[in-house]
Amino acid sequence: MPPMTDAPVSQTEAEAAVRTLIRWAGDNPDREGLLETPARVARSYRELFSGYESDPRAYLEKTFEEVGGYSQLVVLKDIRFVSFCEHHMLPVVGKAHVAYLPTDRVVGISKLARVVRGYARRLQIQEKMTSEIATAIDEVLRPQGVGVVIEAEHSCMTMRGVDAPGASLSTSHLIGVVRDDARTREEFLRLVRG
Repeated sequence: MPPMTDAPVSQTEAEAAVRTLIRWAGDNPDREGLLETPARVARSYRELFSGYESDPRAYLEKTFEEVGGYSQLVVLKDIRFVSFCEHHMLPVVGKAHVAYLPTDRVVGISKLARVVRGYARRLQIQEKMTSEIATAIDEVLRPQGVGVVIEAEHSCMTMRGVDAPGASLSTSHLIGVVRDDARTREEFLRLVRG
């Protein structure tokens, strides 16, 4: 990601931008119902874009080596996420399915969900997010393989533009044996579909 060149934006500046958008939309930011909206929007954006404040890879640093000889796929399905399309800043809502085939250590399952959330809580395109999650797991855990499938509905397509409600996008990123070994790949896809 290219480094930001500007100084951080203050809460006051963010609120002023929201006031401008309210005026641009045709309303009065000084009317009673909108007086506190700029502050609320700025606070909600801070939460919705919290992925910029953390390194999702850090969640994978703590691992467990006492796995009792476990050597099969670890699959966490249906990780619900909310992201925002970087082209229109509209919500992308979906589910991620994450798997890896451990070598000699595993990570706490909540950490997989945190990695998804860390990358989702940024301005994103789904294809990049899918790759980022898989690559982070692969590079930090060094498993035999990784599989990530994401299914999401993009508001930029379902509520504007082509206006196609219910359409969803599926992306996948497979690494190592999950990509190269037909049996492992099929097992991963069967577990995700099931």
